Amino acid sequence: MQAMVLPSSTGISSITLQVPNVGESLRFYRDLLGFVVKEVEGSRTTLSPGEHDAPVVFLIEKRNAIPRPPRTTGLFHVAFLFPGRKELAVAFQRLYEHGWPFQGYADHGVSEALYLADPHGNGIELYADRPRDQWPYRNGELQMVTAPLDVDSLLAETGTKEEATLNAGSPRIGHIHLNVSDLGKAKRFYHDLLGFAVTQETFPGALFVAAGGYHHHLGLNVWNGRGAPGAPPEAIGLVQFGIQVPDNPFVRQLAGRFQGEGIPVEIQSNGFVTRDFDGISIIIHP
Repeated sequence: MQAMVLPSSTGISSITLQVPNVGESLRFYRDLLGFVVKEVEGSRTTLSPGEHDAPVVFLIEKRNAIPRPPRTTGLFHVAFLFPGRKELAVAFQRLYEHGWPFQGYADHGVSEALYLADPHGNGIELYADRPRDQWPYRNGELQMVTAPLDVDSLLAETGTKEEATLNAGSPRIGHIHLNVSDLGKAKRFYHDLLGFAVTQETFPGALFVAAGGYHHHLGLNVWNGRGAPGAPPEAIGLVQFGIQVPDNPFVRQLAGRFQGEGIPVEIQSNGFVTRDFDGISIIIHP
């Protein structure tokens, strides 16, 4: 099979989450992270970074949704990317002042990151990238690391309260990290078929892929166990995520490629929907 390479401007466009209480979710995504409610239609609430921005978070309220069973495939975390270190620091301070619990902090060499969960246990990463010319490489391969974050240095970026208000802002999705059942199958789907480049596969139990030389648009891991089953449809968590490939002919070519491999595709007016080998729903659109 001839390899495909995704356009360099490809990125993660959206995530759809099933939650039991959208009001609790909004207190996190809207009130603390700064997303704007664009639309409420039935059980679906649509959020965007700003009034004139495309939607990035879709919340589907299912009152009887159950906690996702442990050791299943699905969302490990969705990572929201801030424009810079200062904006990340402002979000950090705001969450801290509201008593939101953090699960960890890390310096990944390519970025500085904060880890937490939303009100319903969905994994969240908040991060800011370092300039690309500062990313660590060894023998031509990107070397993302997990080192202690200099929290004091980050918080010093907030400045005065007035400056913090000016630098407040909501992020966009930088990457998504998934729990998968098999790294080989995940690599075949996301690299061989979809066309993401492998950026790092030396981290135990994980694989990272990206387009356009980015450190990763997708993280894939088997930390919930090789052969892990999928979560039931009534579980809290990931319903679907979006990949924007800003090239209409390329999107049509991808749809044909999946169909040629016997992978079901649902053609829509703006792209197509398919599922990876773990049954995770993906909308691919220009």
